[in-house]
Amino acid sequence: MAVDRDHVLRSAAALLTRKSTSTMDEVAKAAGISRATLHRHFAGRDALVRALEALGIAECEAALDAARLDDGPAADAVRRLVRALEPAAGLLAFLYTENQLFEGEQQNEGWTRLDDRIATLFRRGQAGGEFRIDLTPAWLTEALYGLMASGAWAVQEGRVAANDFTHMIVELLLGGAVRRDETRGHETRREES
Repeated sequence: MAVDRDHVLRSAAALLTRKSTSTMDEVAKAAGISRATLHRHFAGRDALVRALEALGIAECEAALDAARLDDGPAADAVRRLVRALEPAAGLLAFLYTENQLFEGEQQNEGWTRLDDRIATLFRRGQAGGEFRIDLTPAWLTEALYGLMASGAWAVQEGRVAANDFTHMIVELLLGGAVRRDETRGHETRREES
């Protein structure tokens, strides 16, 4: 019987995004295969995590393409991006906590490609006067990843409705990134004091 590697990866991703400490036995059970079969495809947890990383990067790159980052206002592109990334948010939340993926010389170049594309979007928003210039594109990119992971965990735990995912992330990110009139912002802070 042929094992569908994509099915195994997606089953592993679904399990590990809910329970990141799952054993290889639990992953095999979730995929409906034996541990020996799982081991033939992935020599161990590290190999499985690396395969999930490749899947996550591919899904993010597809979402970046679908979001048409160069079209229209940058804020609208951010909204499209979050919406396009939402299906992969749980997997991204899991990968976000896997330190082994971001250490040493074996770091996947795919993360750099993703970072560069997202930072370019924020840079475009800054150049167009939409986003604050005191927050670096690199920081805004990291903030987006962090909000995506936090949103995925909140939805998985039932603390937040899935329908609110995109709205909450976009509003918090852009509410903190939108350029404000310095005079008006100063007056608002004074009035609140």
